[in-house]
Amino acid sequence: MDYPKTAAGVLKSVGGEENVQSLVHCATRLRFVLKDTAKADTAAVRATPGVITTAEAGGQYQVVIGNEVPEVFAAITAAAPRLAPAGTETATATEDGPKGNILNRFIAMISAIFLPFVWVLAGTGLLKAFLAAATTFGWLDATTTTYTVLNAAGDAFINFLPLAIAITAAKYFNANQFTSLAIAGALVYPAIVALNGAPDLTFFGIPLVMVSYVSSVIPVIIIVWLQGYAERFLLKVLHSSVRRFLTPLIVVTLAVPLTLLVVGPISNLLSSGIGDGISWVFDTVPWLGGAIMGGVWQVLVMFGLHWGLVPIMLVEIAAGNGSDLLAPVFAAVLAQSAATLAVLIRARSAALKQLAGPAAFSGFLAGITEPAIYGVNLPLKKPFVFGIVGGVVGGAIIAAGGSAASAFVFPSLLGIPSLLGIGNVATLFIGIAVAVAIAFTLTMVFGFKEPEAAAPAAAESADDVDLDVRSPLDGTIVPLDEVGDTVFASGALGRGVGIAPTAGTVYAPFAGEVVAVFPTGHAIGLRAANGAELLIHIGVNTVKLGGRHFAVKVEQGQRVAAGDVLIEFDRAAILEAGYDLTSPVIVTNGEQFAIAAEPAAGAVQHGEALYLAVAAAPAQ
Repeated sequence: MDYPKTAAGVLKSVGGEENVQSLVHCATRLRFVLKDTAKADTAAVRATPGVITTAEAGGQYQVVIGNEVPEVFAAITAAAPRLAPAGTETATATEDGPKGNILNRFIAMISAIFLPFVWVLAGTGLLKAFLAAATTFGWLDATTTTYTVLNAAGDAFINFLPLAIAITAAKYFNANQFTSLAIAGALVYPAIVALNGAPDLTFFGIPLVMVSYVSSVIPVIIIVWLQGYAERFLLKVLHSSVRRFLTPLIVVTLAVPLTLLVVGPISNLLSSGIGDGISWVFDTVPWLGGAIMGGVWQVLVMFGLHWGLVPIMLVEIAAGNGSDLLAPVFAAVLAQSAATLAVLIRARSAALKQLAGPAAFSGFLAGITEPAIYGVNLPLKKPFVFGIVGGVVGGAIIAAGGSAASAFVFPSLLGIPSLLGIGNVATLFIGIAVAVAIAFTLTMVFGFKEPEAAAPAAAESADDVDLDVRSPLDGTIVPLDEVGDTVFASGALGRGVGIAPTAGTVYAPFAGEVVAVFPTGHAIGLRAANGAELLIHIGVNTVKLGGRHFAVKVEQGQRVAAGDVLIEFDRAAILEAGYDLTSPVIVTNGEQFAIAAEPAAGAVQHGEALYLAVAAAPAQ
């Protein structure tokens, strides 16, 4: 992947740096918070080399890159340093921009707070899981200094999790990070921890009910949120000569007792309620809870909504009984990975094998399934469904055996030791094996509709190599640099022309394969037998219509003949809605095919010559 090229293409296609409120990245995605989502051209983003797909969820515009997302993120922030101020990777709640509904705002908040340290949380959790397995099997004596050192390395981060949350929450809520650390530090201060459970505690005569803040999540988030408001008020009303030291003095003096007297106990009741509710489901009908988690997890991952469950899992783990929610997720992740492995074995296409191999490896060993979902299973449909079936059955079995995760890890083969200390081990391995077997076997037996490779045949003449592109629309030809979209007009996505349509039907401009059908119906990608790839994008910013007024007549992987109907659209309704219908028709693999001479001009009917795409001479 050419990281700078991918970064530049993505940044332009989301509306440029000026349209980005904030940017973070997780294991596989760039997560933009855009000032105006209407300025983002999803078709252009997806057409950028290196981009797997896009998704909009949790108030974020998400661009799925895969395992190389850190490099693309680095390339974007190198070109636009404002998007990573002071090297941070968190959003700020107080910046101007769309807020969305309560769910979107909650998911955006959780993502911003947990994403910066989730790999450390998962890595130290994995160390803790390995250590627990070593003592369980007698490989390491828990009374030795070696165990003490390794246990401290694996347990410290989750133990002092409130400190990490204080830092990222302060960035998100625009509060002073060091004041937040002072507040969170007081909550896990040894003398305060020692008071947990002690009777007859008071603060200036007010009864004090002490709860444990070790590994806690909710109290710190709430108090830092309140801290942000308090600081902004005090900095406004206090004199400049004293505000810098009086503000943290007042905030810490008030926030720590407030947390211990009010926020902490209320948060503890809320956490206990959530934990008791989950425990009731898994105690009463455990297989149902496991089946639900095993079935819905990968769907939540598709939209980035799984982050909303991470705090609940951490609350479960902090309670000391392990996470019932996390255990069945192993079945979901490993089942999708198994389906991808079956695709690798069964596929005939070398390109599909190249996608499936690394995706399956990433899923099995690291628990990262976005490359498998977006790059392989979801486009092929059946493997994705078979993976969900395996997740449902395997998750039900795992939960029925009472398994729970003793540490927060990414569900993977390497993370299995986190499940060994709680529940029935035999049922656990049976559930995982069944999930993997179902997904793998169903994919191998029932297969999938594999897109036909369109490798160019050996040519004996220029006519066999070059491509005569015919007009896919009735209308008037517009020079590409006059199209009302700067990304297309600049030629960044490819060369060609625009067409202002006079009718609402898109026809195949040559015989070939449909390689991309966008869900909103406003764009389609084709590949000719000689390898030339064409993008037809109906209108400017019409992605905002969400598929209204478009009817796609073909599907991805389908072979079409020149003149076949590809898409029908309601031209009058789209124009009435205020959209520019000028439609770019461009060759996207311009490094291999150039447009010969001048394209046609003036009025054109579908099927008439538009331009000639000439194959570039091979490098010597």
